[in-house]
Amino acid sequence: MDLIVVCSLIFTAVFLFVLGVDTLRTSKGNIIASRINQVTGKKADADKNINNNHNGNQLFRKFLARAGSISITRRLGRKIDKKLEEADILLHGGEFIVIIVCIAIATTIMIFTLTLKPLTSLVLGAVSVVIPLFIVESTRNKRLVDFNAQISDALTIMSNSLRSGFSFVQSMDMVRKELPNPIKKEFDRTITEVNLGTPIEDALNNLSKRVNSDDLELVITAVLIQRQVGGNLAEVLDNIGGAIRERIRIKREIKTLTAQGRISGVIIGLLPIFLAVFMLTANPGYILELFTNRVGLIMLTLAVLGQFIGLIVIKKIVDIKF
Repeated sequence: MDLIVVCSLIFTAVFLFVLGVDTLRTSKGNIIASRINQVTGKKADADKNINNNHNGNQLFRKFLARAGSISITRRLGRKIDKKLEEADILLHGGEFIVIIVCIAIATTIMIFTLTLKPLTSLVLGAVSVVIPLFIVESTRNKRLVDFNAQISDALTIMSNSLRSGFSFVQSMDMVRKELPNPIKKEFDRTITEVNLGTPIEDALNNLSKRVNSDDLELVITAVLIQRQVGGNLAEVLDNIGGAIRERIRIKREIKTLTAQGRISGVIIGLLPIFLAVFMLTANPGYILELFTNRVGLIMLTLAVLGQFIGLIVIKKIVDIKF
């Protein structure tokens, strides 16, 4: 109990200290900016910036930036930077690590306040770390699926634009104008890189690294080869677009055939949760023994790990790659 209270007080003190120092630095910067903008005739913009800098969201964002720049959080964050970029989440890895730590501490304090059980609080606080990681992975996968679904339409637009006399970059600009996100945002970033002087080859390779799509990598490889050896790029894009559409059709057919296995995985994963809620409602004293007893906590931990392993195995079985 004492350890949790001390850790909570230390975390709160560090948070308030960083917040206070940053507020003082921001206030000093606002005074200087205000004086400069008065001379340049931009007083209204300066006042607007001062108000925005005192907004709670701005302060929290700056706290994340400060805490995320610490060496240990920055090192840990490098491992998740790529996934955050692929999920289009505007956070650095270090900032995301800070959010995870804050969630774990807040969950631990909340559970301890409700149950007064240090071990239970620590276990559930550790489990809460999985939630942000799951959200990032789900967002990343959904964005990748949406992007892959747009590639065939993008190739059709690009091939028609090339036949109409547009350049390759102009055909990408047509895709950016015609299609929604996520392909709109990624193509817009690539076009911006080219306009700022980045070679088209490097810009396309950067696009492939950001999205991490096999279909897009196939397209970019074909484009780069065509730029070296020549040929009818519009016809190449049409052929690749047809192949991608066929792959999408086969994937949807496989998804239909494996629907039973995926539903079984969902039921197996949710059934223990519903049973726990039912027991907690019908006979709370019976199930609370699992949370108040050391052996019960060990059993719960092993059960949760077993559930995750089972879900991963089922996912691997129904996830057919070709």
